[in-house]
Amino acid sequence: MKMWSGRFRQPLDPKFEQWQRSFPFDRKLLLHELVASHAHAKALSAAGVLAAEEYHAIASGLGQIRHKSDAEPGFLEDAEVEDVHHFVEKRLVELIGDAGKKLHNGRSRNEQIATDLRLFTRDRIDQLTHLLTSLLETLLDRAEGSKFAVMPAYTHLQRAEPVLVAHWLMAYFQMFRRDCERLADCRQRVNECPLGSGAVSGATLALDRDMVSHQLKFDQPTANSMDATSDRDFAIEFVNTLSLLCVHLSRWAEEFILFATQEYGFIHLPQAYSTGSSAMPQKQNPDSLELIRAKSARVIGNQVALLTAVKALPLAYNKDLQETQEPLFEAAATACACVAIATGFMRQVEFDFARMSAACEKGFMNAMAAATYLAKRGIPFRLAHEAVAQAVQKCLEKGCELQGLSLIELQEFSPAFAADIYDQLTLEAVLACHDVPGGTAPSRVQQALQEARQNLAALQGVHGAYA
Repeated sequence: MKMWSGRFRQPLDPKFEQWQRSFPFDRKLLLHELVASHAHAKALSAAGVLAAEEYHAIASGLGQIRHKSDAEPGFLEDAEVEDVHHFVEKRLVELIGDAGKKLHNGRSRNEQIATDLRLFTRDRIDQLTHLLTSLLETLLDRAEGSKFAVMPAYTHLQRAEPVLVAHWLMAYFQMFRRDCERLADCRQRVNECPLGSGAVSGATLALDRDMVSHQLKFDQPTANSMDATSDRDFAIEFVNTLSLLCVHLSRWAEEFILFATQEYGFIHLPQAYSTGSSAMPQKQNPDSLELIRAKSARVIGNQVALLTAVKALPLAYNKDLQETQEPLFEAAATACACVAIATGFMRQVEFDFARMSAACEKGFMNAMAAATYLAKRGIPFRLAHEAVAQAVQKCLEKGCELQGLSLIELQEFSPAFAADIYDQLTLEAVLACHDVPGGTAPSRVQQALQEARQNLAALQGVHGAYA
């Protein structure tokens, strides 16, 4: 029997009945529904709506549903129930009789789904934070392990200046750290309890909303029943955060794909995260990276689907909101999987430090240092820039690097060049001249690694408090 069938005298069209069901996908919320239902039963008991024996029967029945759903794969197969709320009520009545029907006293499915989705989102935030801290720790370990290895940094995909490999890896550390911060910020707005909001205007029973909120480990009850039952901002904000996280993962994957090519040769792909070609025997393909890059599009698509689904909804609950569930579920699952794969890849990837270092010896990557040398001797930087650019053109004609020009040749472009210019063109000197907070000078990178280790420990401590 439907939960609402009393008003109707004609059956639903069979195709429509199956088409409008959400249980095939909202069954993912079963554990959250059971936890929230137990909290509601406790509130009903405290309000005197349930007798003690009824409360205990309901609590026992909910526990049995959880056990059976874990132990009996076929227990969740039900072609009749509309949604996870209907499933729990139906099974509860089967297990404990009419007392199970009292569980719906003083509540609506509108507030139930809002509560379940908040519990789901909170759990996935905590899961993702745990996965991201593992990725951050891996990046930090690899950065520390690279010691003083150097590599080219690029702008416009052209060699720009040399940096420490650790500095490069820590750029991604900072991206994913910000993702953790956004998740923590999002969690604050997720962590409010809609139970007690009723269908639209608030519960019709004197339920203790603070007690329910505390039992479910929410920070507080929601402030407005109309907003609480129709709000999906928390889901949108969460998936927005996942979209940016997946953009970061995609950028990371793209760069590692490039650096794994023979043209760069900076990294060696781990076989555990690569595949071969059915036609070309020599191939080792970066499929894990390519899939991470592609799956970011799915998460961004889910973000657009959520925004579009709610963009014109009047208050309060509308059936459209059912369509916000699958984008949320898929985005969370995709992001979690991508972070886990990226972490495994980062643990096993091998760096070719010798080839990275050799790449820093070509391409005039000390040109900025040469211009800075002149600027420190009173030459306006625009003039210094022009002089070094002309020297680079001379090198291209001769087939050498800047340090391959004689002092007389350099002085053709600026008399401010002196014999000590060659000391400033070495790889070590070029790195050292970036001695500012956030720069790639070795001392600054070591300081950044120490600070990152402290930040990571603090982040792990906050996550531990949620667990």
